[in-house]
Amino acid sequence: MSAVRTLGRTLTVLALVCVPVLVTPSAFAERGKHGSNGQTEQRADTGDDGTVSVTVGGVVFDRSKNGSGDSVGPVKSSTSWSPPACWYAPKFNPQELQDYLEPIWEAESTGYEWDAKQREKYNAKDEKKGFNKDKTGKGYWWGSYVNKSFPPGWDKCDTDYFWVDIGDPPPADKENAVTPKVLAELAYAEIRVPGTEVTLAPAEATKVNLPTWAWLDGAEFKPVSVTASVEAIPITATATAEPVSLRIEPGTPDAETYPASGVCEIKDGRIGAPYEKGKADDTPACGVKYLRSSGEGTFPLQATVTWEIHWTGSGGASGDLPDGTFGATQDVVVQEIQAVNR
Repeated sequence: MSAVRTLGRTLTVLALVCVPVLVTPSAFAERGKHGSNGQTEQRADTGDDGTVSVTVGGVVFDRSKNGSGDSVGPVKSSTSWSPPACWYAPKFNPQELQDYLEPIWEAESTGYEWDAKQREKYNAKDEKKGFNKDKTGKGYWWGSYVNKSFPPGWDKCDTDYFWVDIGDPPPADKENAVTPKVLAELAYAEIRVPGTEVTLAPAEATKVNLPTWAWLDGAEFKPVSVTASVEAIPITATATAEPVSLRIEPGTPDAETYPASGVCEIKDGRIGAPYEKGKADDTPACGVKYLRSSGEGTFPLQATVTWEIHWTGSGGASGDLPDGTFGATQDVVVQEIQAVNR
């Protein structure tokens, strides 16, 4: 359906990832496992205002308020939860479903019995009502899509095409059929946050038993969000990630962190505080003290930011999603303090 597949002016087709088109008996034998083809379309579009969005599996993602730059990356859930690996969304209007299925049946590669049951299911012999053509413009045939990376659970959406009238919710037994909450979960997977290389003082090399100050630029660590929507039906959801803390792991057990937990909370839009001249004897709000030299090597300091994620959606829906984390490792040189004997 053109309404579902076109948004603004198409720039380019980025990719087309799908479960193989079913054209052989063995392939059709697998069809019951993979439901309504499980394909995932991806393309980039631009609106009149120049905003680029991406359509993936029937869902449009607005990334204009997402993190950007070379260091950005996806957040990882702090729990065992993960975004949906597959989902259901509007896929065909009545005529489009007929145009898709008829050639498959006519190929006679699936067997007469299976073809006959399918034709009966969609009332294909009725020219006026077959495939719900009498409801054209009043609803859509929904089908399954899968995450293009095929994570665990990608093949769980194995229900065949089902009809949903516009304005009606999808059937309650169709897990991961797009709703504002499911859209928010899919938007979660599209969130990108900036890298977490912290600024250290001393910058070049720190000294044994002297505090090293650590902080993050507040201008870079601000909320980011992704909005997901479905063009054919009036639902939308925005998932927003806000930085809340930084965890420092020194890379060696011979070290102490500030605070002792190693977790630096965000304060006044900034994590930690920059070192200023005259504060050499002060305890840093965020930092580390190494108790031994790194010798000829370095210590791999791991800096991980925790992002609190919540969502809002159409109809006043809202909620929280599991916190996400994103970190990076940086090498730290730790030197012995040199004493001069006179």
